[in-house]
Amino acid sequence: MAILDIFRKKKPEEEEITPVFPQQIYEAGILELQDIIAPSALQVNPSFVRLGEKVARTLFVFSYPRYLAMSWFAPIINLDTVFDVSIFIHPVDTALILRQLRKKVAEVQSQIAERERKGFVRDPMLDTAHQDLETLRERLQQAQERLFSFGLYVTIYGDTIEELDKTEAEMRSILESKLVYAKQAMFQQQEGMESVFPLASDKLQVHTYLNSSPVSSVFPFVSFDLTSNKGILYGINRHNNSLILFDRYSFDNYNSVMFAKSGSGKSYASKLEILRSLMFDVDVIVIDPEREYEYLAEAVGGRHFNISLTSPHHINPFDLPFPGEDESPADVLRSHIINLVGLFRIMLGGLTPEEDAIIDRAIFETYASRDITPDSNFANISPPLLSDFALILAGMEGGETLAMRLKKYTEGTWAGFINQPTNVDVNKKLVVFSVRDMEEELKPIAIYLILNYIWSAIRRELKKRLLVVDEAWWLMRREDGASFLYGIAKRARKYYLGLSTITQDVADFMKSEYGKPLVTNSSIQLLLKQSPATIDAIQETFHLTEEEKLLLLESDVGEGIFFAGLKHVAIKILASYTEDQIITSDPAQLLAIKKAKEELKT
Repeated sequence: MAILDIFRKKKPEEEEITPVFPQQIYEAGILELQDIIAPSALQVNPSFVRLGEKVARTLFVFSYPRYLAMSWFAPIINLDTVFDVSIFIHPVDTALILRQLRKKVAEVQSQIAERERKGFVRDPMLDTAHQDLETLRERLQQAQERLFSFGLYVTIYGDTIEELDKTEAEMRSILESKLVYAKQAMFQQQEGMESVFPLASDKLQVHTYLNSSPVSSVFPFVSFDLTSNKGILYGINRHNNSLILFDRYSFDNYNSVMFAKSGSGKSYASKLEILRSLMFDVDVIVIDPEREYEYLAEAVGGRHFNISLTSPHHINPFDLPFPGEDESPADVLRSHIINLVGLFRIMLGGLTPEEDAIIDRAIFETYASRDITPDSNFANISPPLLSDFALILAGMEGGETLAMRLKKYTEGTWAGFINQPTNVDVNKKLVVFSVRDMEEELKPIAIYLILNYIWSAIRRELKKRLLVVDEAWWLMRREDGASFLYGIAKRARKYYLGLSTITQDVADFMKSEYGKPLVTNSSIQLLLKQSPATIDAIQETFHLTEEEKLLLLESDVGEGIFFAGLKHVAIKILASYTEDQIITSDPAQLLAIKKAKEELKT
């Protein structure tokens, strides 16, 4: 058998195929840039190119009307689809064109004369052509116009051929409505793609002669961009997918307002702005009605104060701010007394002019009892308490009744809230004041008190700050609260402060006489998804078009319209994974985070 084996054909041994993984290629050092960015495969077909899992098709424009309106290309640029546009503009020698135009004019004149000689009716097309040629010659000779060889190519992308056909049909329909005609680059799809790539290589060479005016109308700079050299990322421009990068401190005032219905992402957007502002050395103070910012403060090493009847944190309304370099003690004292009178109006449910005068005088005497006068240096003097004020008020003529009305704040369960020395400190990068556990009746008082304390702290030291007032409608329901908030908005710039006002109750906000002034005193406005009940008020206030109104009604969570000065764009708010874990308001995510924290402790 061994001898016979010699004559048998040996079967070739099958080669073992060893797989090569990307990690091995990387470690071997043979992975190049094109290996990363290039598609896995490229297939060129007569009417499309397959790039890996995507298909692409290049179109070229070959015919234009006699007249092109400005921004005629805008509907194409603003299409909600993925495509690339390449515009080639080649200057043409004017002298050469003038010689060609002279011959062309002679030809047209000859045709017109020949038709007249034969007695034919005048041809309007020939007359128009002659007029256009003469006008162009005149403008070229006077250097009012230049002539260019112009090429316009568009490459569209899709997952399937059917998707390509649909996009192409939509594009051609828009163009043809403006008497502009385009074709597929048949049997030249590879050259078309190379022409659209940012290589400045015109492989198609499909050109049309256009003078300066129609060429200028093609330029696609028709969408507002809010991208600056500095600032924070607010979101993505839904018109053209550009970044909305903006610095609120670059405007005349640093204030902003945000209107949105519940669940539309307003707290998410606010926390995202806070988180990104902290990276630019901005101190942030938040008034949080629903305790939504507690985890954010914990994550960045800030402070969280829960203001309630049983809370260990207290704010004394009689605390005085330190006079600034350009302020006198008398001015500071008078301004603070005015704010205190506003607080007592809220606490006592309104005051008559006589009661107002009594309260004002009682405050002066209360401070005087601690040697605090317009002429004194009260920087190191311990301020009085509410109980001191009530005692002096009770001893004044006409003040007995007012003192009795204040008893609920100086005695009993409500005394611990407002009749205590201040033991909170805002000397942190992020400070959050929560009033979630405060009784509904006391929330406007608590917010006013916190704002007054914050305003005193802000005036003490000049720093770059952001003050966020969430659910501002609590304050706007009371005239004194609305007036105080508006006063901060007007004076904030002087102290390098940006005021961010957030609300979901647009009706209560705009009912106040200070509602519209607060909006007009805000350089930035953010409108997220709105309810049908409030959209008309929003439209009137912000002068929205019907399309913008519809956009706000149909927006998803985190989508809306972003106003910055005179510009406004459609925005989509996006956060990174890490940011999302810190700022999320989703109950499911919050429970998962809480569970993870408990597991880490154990």
